[in-house]
Amino acid sequence: MSGASATAEAAPERIARPWLSPLNKRRLQNFKANRRGYWSLWIFLVLFVLSLFAEFIANDKPIIASYKGEILFPVLVAYPEEKFGGFYAVTDYRDPVIQDEINANGWMIWPPIRYSYQTVNNAIPEAAPAKPSWEYDAKARCVQYPQGAADPACNIGNWNWLGTDDQARDVLARVIYGFRISVLFGLILTAGSALIGVAAGAVQGYFGGWTDLLFQRFIEIWSAIPVLYLLLIVAAILPPGFFILLGLMLLFSWVALVGVVRAEFLRARNFEYVNAARALGVPNRTIMFRHLLPNAMVATLTFMPFLLSGSISTLTSLDYLGFGLPPGSASLGELLKQAQRNLNAPWLGISGFIVISLMLSLLVFVGEATRDAFDPRKTFR
Repeated sequence: MSGASATAEAAPERIARPWLSPLNKRRLQNFKANRRGYWSLWIFLVLFVLSLFAEFIANDKPIIASYKGEILFPVLVAYPEEKFGGFYAVTDYRDPVIQDEINANGWMIWPPIRYSYQTVNNAIPEAAPAKPSWEYDAKARCVQYPQGAADPACNIGNWNWLGTDDQARDVLARVIYGFRISVLFGLILTAGSALIGVAAGAVQGYFGGWTDLLFQRFIEIWSAIPVLYLLLIVAAILPPGFFILLGLMLLFSWVALVGVVRAEFLRARNFEYVNAARALGVPNRTIMFRHLLPNAMVATLTFMPFLLSGSISTLTSLDYLGFGLPPGSASLGELLKQAQRNLNAPWLGISGFIVISLMLSLLVFVGEATRDAFDPRKTFR
């Protein structure tokens, strides 16, 4: 027992490996030192996370309801109208008859904004596009309701805070959903482009020679294809859709990262540690993705926020031209197109401009902070 105890005491304690290396800690400090970029990242993340729960913020269905003792979740489950004494397959919870039936036998909790991105407001005080509700007095705002200003349905939840578009849909709801779909499109496109571009650039830079030469000629030909004309052809053949547009844009967006990764691999492929790994018989795949790729990812990560903002700008431009998402989708570009058609409704252009400019400005500031974080002059001093 004494010998075992002595052996246990003599055994060295296991040192915990730090979560971040000293180099990455310095990079994180440099990122936080850029206060504008650091706070821009937090603001962008908060807005994006809130937009992920858009159905709980802006929806024409209650979040939760109680009907005849049963707890229902209309925001998550599509209940038929016959459950509330109706006949239709889909329940319109904004229908006064359905609301009276549910309130007489229970209660409802609505989102702060009682409109989805495609909900048509039939109670606007004037022809669409209607001004923001706060620009009307109480009498004018509730003129379309049966009881006027005393109508219980004419409440703050049914306000159109940013007005309506030319189809009487709530602009604020469409902005919230449009922000979400724009960011999701940009994130998926950026991730896919990074995956393909990094792999292609790694193969080019590591092997060089004829592999690099043939890939470069192919990229020059591929990037010369006019994307807009190809979109026109595809739009004439296939119905517009999120994933069709995403796949088509992914075919050409990956080229932007190839040059950056290729240059890093060309520079590092003849370093001493790479030659030593080859001499030890380490496979090329292991050398490429375990030893060289971390160094190439520095330039890639610096470039990705700008690629994300470019992806969002591309989607907005295509929606503005009419070659983007399907008609009726929550689109910021389509909102700007409506602003052009309805110059008498400045709230459309102002809302779209503020949201797009804020989103892109935050991403540019994050990109600048990321570039500072990976700047070798600041990291290694």
